[in-house]
Amino acid sequence: MRFTASFSSYPSGDPMKIALIAPPYIAIPPGKYGGTELFLSELAVGLQKRGIDFTLYTNGESTLSVPKKFLYESQDWPIRDEATAQLKGVNHAAWALQDAENDADIVHLNSAPGLALQRFSELPFVYTVHHGFEQPLATFYTNFPQVSFVTISDFQRTKLELPRLKTIHHGIDLSRYRMHAEPGQYLSFLGRIAPVKGTHLAIEIARKAGIPLKIAGEIQPVYRDYWDNVVKPQVDGKFIEYVGEVDLNQKNELLGNSLAMLFPIQWDEPFGLVMVEAMACGTPVLALPGGSVREVVKDGVSGYVGNSVEELAQRARDLALPRASVRAYAQEYFSSQRMANDYVDLYSEILDSRTASQAEPIVA
Repeated sequence: MRFTASFSSYPSGDPMKIALIAPPYIAIPPGKYGGTELFLSELAVGLQKRGIDFTLYTNGESTLSVPKKFLYESQDWPIRDEATAQLKGVNHAAWALQDAENDADIVHLNSAPGLALQRFSELPFVYTVHHGFEQPLATFYTNFPQVSFVTISDFQRTKLELPRLKTIHHGIDLSRYRMHAEPGQYLSFLGRIAPVKGTHLAIEIARKAGIPLKIAGEIQPVYRDYWDNVVKPQVDGKFIEYVGEVDLNQKNELLGNSLAMLFPIQWDEPFGLVMVEAMACGTPVLALPGGSVREVVKDGVSGYVGNSVEELAQRARDLALPRASVRAYAQEYFSSQRMANDYVDLYSEILDSRTASQAEPIVA
């Protein structure tokens, strides 16, 4: 039965119903690693607050208290066999689409393999692009001109040429993040331990600034050599400390108590949700430019974007941004409710257009 509370509807007078299809690999909300899954968790809660009728298609370990269904009982992360994982993803998406076909008004996908199934459905599709630019995927997307693609930054949008394309920035529920008015005396780094994330540069910034660094994040098998040979030899447990993967409570402590979070990115980051998490704790972000960084970090308000390790080290030494203002900036521009509202507006536009098209008279 569809909800009857106050929620968005389209011209037929019926409430919209969304099939929100997640990848099947990581639980929602994610226990630790999982940027896409954190986005889906925040979006689902935001849709629920708006009274939108939806079903989240995920795995059986997901604990989010929203209407949800699953095909696979267990999450499967980290991925060890890419080919097997792709087959699992397609099977999950096909099952979800079959389940949603006679009940949903819009399918919202979040992984590329499921897009091919759009050929077999009369439903409108929304697809959120979660990855950096990859030409094979960009070419693949051009096969689906009827899909409404959502990029998560304006930078990401400039890399794609698609007829239906708009940007919706990510958002988070700031009530789950605690602001610390008086931080500790260390810098933080949170993210995958990988060359493109610049973990080694975070260490260099901390050393040049003379401020201790706490590192948190997943060490994926593919980057084990980078950890063993580049990062680990510099971790002494005192000045440079690795604290492992962190859950939400641990994030609050790590980020909230740090002077600043370092984001020395070495690739074109499509968004960088961890920057918003830091700002939600009142913690400024010190970042190198790349991809969406200048869209997320406002110089002199929520942190600084520098052009070198040396510049960020100087910023760390001289940092004096009001932490309440940092959090207020995140609340204004990157709340989960703003994000959910933007998606509801998109869903409504799609359904309005579809209804108008179906109502047009046939001219002989």
